[in-house]
Amino acid sequence: MARHVTFITKDGGTHVFTRLERYRKVIKFGRINIRDNCVIGERVILLPGVTIGPNSVVAAGSVVARSIPPDVLAAGNPAKPVMTIHQYAEWALAATPDYDEAEFARDKKAVLMRMYMRGSVPKPFHQKDRNVTSD
Repeated sequence: MARHVTFITKDGGTHVFTRLERYRKVIKFGRINIRDNCVIGERVILLPGVTIGPNSVVAAGSVVARSIPPDVLAAGNPAKPVMTIHQYAEWALAATPDYDEAEFARDKKAVLMRMYMRGSVPKPFHQKDRNVTSD
């Protein structure tokens, strides 16, 4: 989990109407569940009652208003699945430049400062793509 992740477990908006007798007893709380092997990016906001499925990544700055399924990269406001983890792994591999691993082990900063990260545009996410299995 990155820095500045916000967990909101109570819907404070109910304050607007709970002074009215009809709604006096209304309370909206929700547990936030983060399953195994997840990455939550910097400044993500998690709203009440959401679950982050196992093996999922939530991109920095996302607002999670609904649960995120397993094995996806989710992003946006509201956060939605963008691609499967397998697609994300392939996308990251394609964008990784060649480098000398021994030199990288000796001086990471010097190697990273020389790297030009190749861009890659991911293909659109489709629900049927979630059944992709990794080799």
